[in-house]
Amino acid sequence: MKKYKIATLGCRTNQYESSAYTDQLKALGYLEAEQNEEADLCIVNTCTVTGSADKRSFASIKKILKNHPNSRVMVTGCLAEHAQAEIEKISERVEVVPNHDKEKLIERTFPNLENLPEFSIKNFEAHTRAFVKIQDGCNSYCSYCVIPFVRGRSRSKKVDEILKEIEGLVENGYKEIVLTGINIGDFDGGIPENPVRLYELVKLVDEIEGLKRIRISSIDPDEVDEPLLQAVANGKKTCPSMHIVLQSGSNAILNRMRRKYSKQDFFHTIDRLRAVSSDFTFTTDLIVGFPGESERDFEESLEVLNRVQFAKVHLFPYSDRPKTRASRMKNKVPKALIEKRRLKIMDLAQKNAYQLRERFLGLESKVLLENEDSARPGFIRGHTENFLTVSVPQKKLRSNDIVTARLEKNERDGFLGTLI
Repeated sequence: MKKYKIATLGCRTNQYESSAYTDQLKALGYLEAEQNEEADLCIVNTCTVTGSADKRSFASIKKILKNHPNSRVMVTGCLAEHAQAEIEKISERVEVVPNHDKEKLIERTFPNLENLPEFSIKNFEAHTRAFVKIQDGCNSYCSYCVIPFVRGRSRSKKVDEILKEIEGLVENGYKEIVLTGINIGDFDGGIPENPVRLYELVKLVDEIEGLKRIRISSIDPDEVDEPLLQAVANGKKTCPSMHIVLQSGSNAILNRMRRKYSKQDFFHTIDRLRAVSSDFTFTTDLIVGFPGESERDFEESLEVLNRVQFAKVHLFPYSDRPKTRASRMKNKVPKALIEKRRLKIMDLAQKNAYQLRERFLGLESKVLLENEDSARPGFIRGHTENFLTVSVPQKKLRSNDIVTARLEKNERDGFLGTLI
């Protein structure tokens, strides 16, 4: 049996695409290589959202080449789109598939094979939560972001294809679906002249028999319109948690970033969702050290963190990306100051997450179990419907079980719970 190895960096969309490669290769008779086993085919799915992502992507390519000296190595993803020549210089063994062709990677790898399996997922690398890509590309051209250059214009998957894919995942045992994409607020069902909007898709997914939970991945605050809010509020399976992108708490910086919303718009969206359910929690993205970020701008971001109390903050130190407006801006923030601000935000975000969890201490909640808790032998971890982390005694429990737990102890990394 031939073996494969896939290295995935970056976003949930990349994770989805790598899962599609996995399903395609397994359908062709390939098996995943063990940790110290050489593969016949290696795929590196790269990321370029930050400078550190570039470094990790290049390091991953070199590691694959070293550990699999006789394998065929395919490199795709966002870095492959704008740094193809640089990647090809690493080794003559590297074959680059630009990002705009990544859904045809297996077709390009095996050009002489007929009836190749379609690019979709039947399984996901996690055994409980599956990310389903409903949209790709972006039309926004925020001043700091290279994604529109490497993924192209916004385009959506057709609704019937999405529903078929989710139904297949549910049949294979998946209980939670995360609708994901590069900018899912742009979703139009693949028919721009007669669009199917995101709220309509959520309602259709909510009707799929056997599915237990639906989450909406990263979305901008101005894209949570009233129909989407109502679809989430009234859904039978929609979870009271959402990843709503902030990027900065300063309107001046948001304007320089060319974001479409203000801090007040962000608060308005948070308040509307919390009015639906007091249990609603939020995660977000934040950039620290954007060009021209003053101490007051930074303090405004801290103020937003204190007001919202996010369950988790994904923090990105600013780094120049090629072709972007921000890379040409003056008043760059010194790296040492960016690092100082990063550490301050991470400390505050952790304290706020702890305080958020205090509101739920002693309550009972349903937990979808995911994996063993490496820090606590004999415990297994999972998430509540509103995305709070809980560890419970494992006993005979397994990944993908849904249990009811009392949230007994609030610790640094989440709750310890007792089974009800």
